[in-house]
Amino acid sequence: MRKIDVFDTTLRDGEQSAGINLNTAEKLEIARQLERFNADVIEAGFPASSQGDFEAVKKIAQTVKGSIVTGLARSVKSDIDTSWEALKYGEQPHIHIFLATSPIHMTHKLKKTPDQVVDIAVESVKYAKKHFPLVQWSAEDAFRSDPDFLVRVVREVIKAGATTINLPDTVGYATPSEYGAMFRHLKENVHGIDRVKLSAHCHNDLGMAVANTIAAIENGADQVEGTINGLGERAGNAALEELAVALHIRKDKFTFGTDVKLDEIKRTSQLVSQLTGMAIQANKAVVGKNAFAHESGIHQDGMLKERTTYEIITPELIGENSTQIVLGKHSGRHAFKDKAIALGFELSDEKITEAFKAFKALADKKKEISEDDLYVLLTDQQIQEEEVPVYELKSVQVQYGNGSIPTASVSVISPDGDLLQEASTGSGSVEAICNTLERLVKGKVHLLDYRVTSIGKGRDALGEAVVNMTYNGKSTTGRDVAQDVLEASAKAYLNAINRQLVNERKRSYAKTV
Repeated sequence: MRKIDVFDTTLRDGEQSAGINLNTAEKLEIARQLERFNADVIEAGFPASSQGDFEAVKKIAQTVKGSIVTGLARSVKSDIDTSWEALKYGEQPHIHIFLATSPIHMTHKLKKTPDQVVDIAVESVKYAKKHFPLVQWSAEDAFRSDPDFLVRVVREVIKAGATTINLPDTVGYATPSEYGAMFRHLKENVHGIDRVKLSAHCHNDLGMAVANTIAAIENGADQVEGTINGLGERAGNAALEELAVALHIRKDKFTFGTDVKLDEIKRTSQLVSQLTGMAIQANKAVVGKNAFAHESGIHQDGMLKERTTYEIITPELIGENSTQIVLGKHSGRHAFKDKAIALGFELSDEKITEAFKAFKALADKKKEISEDDLYVLLTDQQIQEEEVPVYELKSVQVQYGNGSIPTASVSVISPDGDLLQEASTGSGSVEAICNTLERLVKGKVHLLDYRVTSIGKGRDALGEAVVNMTYNGKSTTGRDVAQDVLEASAKAYLNAINRQLVNERKRSYAKTV
């Protein structure tokens, strides 16, 4: 069976999804999980885009050893130099350079002639090879490029030293037969193409990203690029969990497969969803909550008689346990720590202690603590960065009644350590809380989106709130959990503010250094 490499771009293309804003600790946690997921290559970010991305890529390159860590760069020397400073700590330093090759991009975006584009591509690859042993070159908008020009530019960058050639369907316009034909055309017409790895990168604007990716493999691609849960620009990228499971389930048809650890899919998907604040649609293939649900009586009858009548994928295949060991208020620290280890967490004794305190506090309110609850508590501890002064919620009270005006009273501890109290009204309880908090924080706030979802099942389930906003003109996202959704909403609002404050402090510190 031909082995297909998996190039995960959740932390780069996936983070470009509207409303996603990951900090360094969150990116590092996802990268560690992608290593367990067994991604061959992890695209950790775009080092030259910001100081925060540079630091995150550098930290991931220093930490992850089981996967190749790469970063995106434009075809300019400054981007390549910055990427080297971030990625030189990796086990196998790898860079991903891109340059548009379609007529519409060259004319309107680059304002370059085809000859100029070839020269820029060649020079950037040659320059990158001075530092990086592994250089991936991408023809942005390859599918809408002229086939003969694509042959020409690919031939030249291979001569310049590129080790991987990526042919993206950047706008998700291709059909499977067309996308596969592009790979076949290059395989047949580019001298030296067998010396490099061909990579497929598909967007999902027409809902064909996974199908297009498989078509590319059938026509010579050795590497597939995508994201967990299909995150990405616009309609997203090919969902890696869907791709890996499809190749596994249909191994009767396909003579190729990945080395993805399928039993890490559920955990990886859940972590990415939690930290990005992007909920997984219920009917999503492989990881949606309805993926293994059977409502129809006919389906239920068939399942009871023979599971395979209506279930081609088992929950166990992707790491979804049908039976969960639950903990309660009488469970001890040792049992809690054992469960944390079983769930894949590596926490210091100090963080285990803090997580155990949060567990005990929750156990006093809930009869049983599910794995989903534990996962949230432990992840929050795992991603805790160094403590800095931020806003801390002390109390929130809401008065609401049919026919009355909702009123919220909130008290917080400011970053300066002062106790601040305020009250305000709104058309609903959540708006009253937001209006009150806006009076307490220093800055201009504009709420863009707000969502509450349940974690686990039952009337005592935890509620997770996600808030997207602009604070002082800059986009930020906050999330938090609590049994009371109004408390979770207030905490998520402050979390968004705090993340922006921490980022501003880091930028200020970087400038002084």
